[in-house]
Amino acid sequence: MRILVVDDDARLARAVRRGLEAEGHAVDTAEDAAHGEWLATENEYDAMVLDVMLPGGSGTDLCRRLRAAGIWVPILILTAKNAADDEVRALDSGADDFLSKPFAFGVLLARIRALARRPGDRRAAVLRVGDLSLDPARHRVHRGDEEVHLTPRQFALLEFMMSRSGEVVSKRVIIEHVWDFAFDGDPNIVEVYVANLRKRIDQPFGRASLQTVRGAGYRLDADEPGP
Repeated sequence: MRILVVDDDARLARAVRRGLEAEGHAVDTAEDAAHGEWLATENEYDAMVLDVMLPGGSGTDLCRRLRAAGIWVPILILTAKNAADDEVRALDSGADDFLSKPFAFGVLLARIRALARRPGDRRAAVLRVGDLSLDPARHRVHRGDEEVHLTPRQFALLEFMMSRSGEVVSKRVIIEHVWDFAFDGDPNIVEVYVANLRKRIDQPFGRASLQTVRGAGYRLDADEPGP
């Protein structure tokens, strides 16, 4: 998933970013409401985490503006401890959930995963393409009955491609969702990860589900075994 974290506590934001990246997610951060709003409107995110108190505004006001602009990405707002008014304002602003500071990172991660699985989102509780399945919550992949072991980045790439199954996805879009907004490395890194992912999910099983569409990008389709 590609996640936006807006929090003026630089140390907390760095810790959250490191934790999410370790789980294979792409993360962008902003330290104030204006920068957060710009990122949220200029990029496509799978989830957002907004602090309730921000320079230049509040997370609830930012959430309200994003909803008014037709941006319905799942949003979690971080509230002050034991501040019931913050929690009420968070939900009234259009947020999907809230979490009081301080919090355990594992709880934040579980909340984000739960938001991504809510009805109406493109992600089901378990993603399935043919006999390939991916469980985001348990971080497990299976081809049929056999478990496939992936690195965090391979897992993130597969999760994104399965969420867009049947669609042709460009390198640029993959980098934005599987790496992050600030990635300035060689875009050919996508080719390397696609090749390695094929060695895990396709080649051992005689499949060709992860396809290259010349000049356009990549597509993941169901590829059933032959007779």
